[in-house]
Amino acid sequence: MSEISRRTGNCLLIAALCISCGAISGCLESSFQLARESRLPKFIPIPPGLTREDISVTMNYYTALGNDAKFILKDRKGKKLAKVSGKAKRLNPLKLKSPSQFYPDYEAITANRVTDIIEHRKMEPIFYVTDDPAVWEELMRSRASHH
Repeated sequence: MSEISRRTGNCLLIAALCISCGAISGCLESSFQLARESRLPKFIPIPPGLTREDISVTMNYYTALGNDAKFILKDRKGKKLAKVSGKAKRLNPLKLKSPSQFYPDYEAITANRVTDIIEHRKMEPIFYVTDDPAVWEELMRSRASHH
């Protein structure tokens, strides 16, 4: 009987650890690849000796107590070069006032005290970084009105 109790206790301890780790880091909500034709987010520097063509970026959204975004930079061989954590400014993607369709939508993400705007053009596992001044103006105005 004591062997069963010990095993049950160990299983409960492992389950509690798994649950608490998930609560701390959040659950993976979705994962996207940076489009090859898109620039890198400003908060992800290109490592010395490499070019944009040499690297790929995966962005993972996590949900816990807010919206976390984790960016993983890899070389052509898939070796992880860097990991950058950021925070989305809101719990839902921002949309411009003019379009009536679902896409594009945008996330203002800040990492290392630098903000960039992520664009999702359609329902696909690809993301872009936008420099469109109209998008920046409208989304920053929207962001200021929600503070």
